[in-house]
Amino acid sequence: MRVLVVEDEEQLAEAVARGLRLHAIAVDVAYDGQEALELAAYVDYDVVVLDRDLPEVHGDDVCRELVTASGASRILMLTAAGRVRDRVGGLSLGADDYLVKPFAFAELVARIRALARRSPRAVPAVIERAGIRLDPARRTVTRDGRQVALGRKEFDVLHELMRAGGGLVTSARLRANVWDEHADAGTGVLRVTITSLRRKLGEPAVIENVPGRGYRL
Repeated sequence: MRVLVVEDEEQLAEAVARGLRLHAIAVDVAYDGQEALELAAYVDYDVVVLDRDLPEVHGDDVCRELVTASGASRILMLTAAGRVRDRVGGLSLGADDYLVKPFAFAELVARIRALARRSPRAVPAVIERAGIRLDPARRTVTRDGRQVALGRKEFDVLHELMRAGGGLVTSARLRANVWDEHADAGTGVLRVTITSLRRKLGEPAVIENVPGRGYRL
């Protein structure tokens, strides 16, 4: 799962991002509305945690833009305004959920996970290809009936490759969808992850390297 946190209070934004990363969630952070729109233009976020009162571009306008773009991202709006009319106003803009500051972090995580489950993406509960069975909900992988223990990034890379149904997945897309911008996810990190994944999946090899472009299953 990949989340964009849009919050102009830098200490709060970083605290939220650190906490979410501890829950195995990839997180990018934007400190104003314009930066949020730029990031959302090229990253397919599962959930956008959006503060309503933002500089540059107001949170309401960011919400409208994201909804108009017809992307798959779910929007969780944050605000210090807890009146009913404020909550109704935020939801009427197209936000999927609304959380009033201050909030309990456990509740924020639960709401993000609930929104991600409501994502409209047509991803089957279990994906099977080339003798590999991947269960995204349980985060388990088997090959020809044999359990394969994978690290978090290895699992996420394999998930991206299997979702592509045998199509090419560019290195840039893998780095964008599996690692957040906070991480050092250069080509070397991706190559090491792919090498480890290949070793754990065993023979015959199922991950093909397309030089200069990316990988496919």
